[in-house]
Order: sequence, then C-alpha cells, then structure tokens
Amino acid sequence: MENRHQKAQFASIIGICTNLILAIIKGLAGVFGNSKALIADAFHSASDVVSSVAVLVGIRAARKPPDPEHPYGHGKAENIATLIVSILLVVVGFEILLDSASSLTEPQPKNTTKMIALYVIIFSIIVKEVLFQYKKRLGDKINSPAIIADAWHHRSDALSSFIALAGIGLAMVGQYYDVPMLFYFDPIAGAFIAVLVMWMGFTIGRDAVNVTLETVLDHGRTKKFEITTNKVDGVKRLDLLNARTHGSYVIIDVKISVDPTITVDEGHGIAARVKERLMEDHHEVQDVYVHVNPYHET
Repeated sequence: MENRHQKAQFASIIGICTNLILAIIKGLAGVFGNSKALIADAFHSASDVVSSVAVLVGIRAARKPPDPEHPYGHGKAENIATLIVSILLVVVGFEILLDSASSLTEPQPKNTTKMIALYVIIFSIIVKEVLFQYKKRLGDKINSPAIIADAWHHRSDALSSFIALAGIGLAMVGQYYDVPMLFYFDPIAGAFIAVLVMWMGFTIGRDAVNVTLETVLDHGRTKKFEITTNKVDGVKRLDLLNARTHGSYVIIDVKISVDPTITVDEGHGIAARVKERLMEDHHEVQDVYVHVNPYHET
C-alpha cells in the first residue's frame, strides 16, 4: 500500500512540473507566435497544474488510516480530487469557449503566425501523450481513480493541442496563399478545444459523483465476490451483497444465512471466514461487514 502511494505521488509531481513548464512555453509561444489557439491551449495546461495539485492532495489524504470519524478510511479523498479536476475542466473549457466565440465575431487580420507556435504545439502533443500513457498504465496498475483521471486530463490536453495544431496550420496556409477565410481557423480551433475540455470534465466527473453518492457496483462487478462467498464452508445461502468503492479500494456489506442450530460462536466463525476469503482472494477489498441470518427453506 505504501509503495502504491509513493508511485502515485511521484506521478503527480511529474505531472505538475511538466504542465507548469508546458503552460509557460505555450503561453509565451502563443503571444510571440500570435496564436489564440495556442494561448487557449496554454490555459488548458495551466489548469492541469492545478488539477495535478488537487490529485496529489487527494492521494496524500487517502493514505490516512481509518479512525472513529472515518471507519471506512479516507479513500474517497481521491474521488473528491477527481471531482475537483472535472469541475476545473468544465470551468476552463467554458472560459475558452467564450473567448473563442467572441473572436469569431470580429474580423480576422492577416497576421503573421510564426513557426514557433507550430513547433511548440507539436512538442506539446508528444509530451502529453507520453504522460497519458505513463499515468494511465500506472493508474490501472495501482487502481487509483485520481491518477487515471489525471491521465485522461493529459490525453485531453494532447487532443486539444492536436486541434490547435490544425487551426494554426490552416491559418498559416491562409496567410501564405492570402485566403482570409482560413484566418478564422485559429479561433475555431480554440472553440473546439473548449468543447473537448468540457466534455472530458463531464465524463470523469460523472464517475466521481457516483462514488461520492455511494452508488453500489453493478452485478457484473460483484459476481466474483458472490462466488467467493458461496464457496465458504457453512454458508447456506447468500442473501445480499453490496460493494462500493472508496477511492482505490472496495468495501463490502454481505448478508449470509447459516444453519440455525449452530452456536453463535460457530456462526461468528463462518462470518470471519467469509471476510478473510474475500480480502485474501480480491486485493482491492479493504474491509467486509458480514451479517449472519438463520437459514430457513423458502
């Protein structure tokens, strides 16, 4: 568990440093390269810095052990961090959309978008895709929803940079061949980036909200827990099994029926074996609460 948190924190720190550098580079290149799309993309990278900080805080909070006020642990801190990332994406995307839309209503001068904007955006696409692959694989490996959400944030930045690349490239073609209509593709690219950012925010936020509201896992994801429970000696019938995620781990509530003629101590022993088997066979399960019922034919 400790190694998991160390890997997650290291990945978040890498993301923070990389995003900060990219935001500065893209911002300067956007100003000097005279590109609204690149400036919008710079703000997207700046939002990545804030989101990565939120993820890092959430991961550190999730490390705290259970206490009397939080008997289920602090795992949901990662989901709260994920929700912060999603809200930030929606807000930033809306701001970019407003700015791009206002630019489309104005005449676009024949400016001189410099090649530096093109070089920087290509560099950004490569860096962000590498970060996505690294964090997505790490998040899947250590089962961290916050790291996975941050990985998709990197992917959205790579895709938005690709759109910016298309907009900048078409604007430069318009300048070279003196086609005024192509000048508008730079702010159009900014608008597409805004929509993409908002959609990514909605997508990753939806799952975080479901976890925060304690939505139980569907039957397809709990079937393996049911099979394990039914294999435990002494379990006559599985009456109910609910599982819910708390960040990177799962908490299970299960009701089982046992022989009504056995002693309380024997029933407690069966319940203990159910908990032990579920936690041993499924590494993502951190705690199990077992309720014992007397078995009767129905």
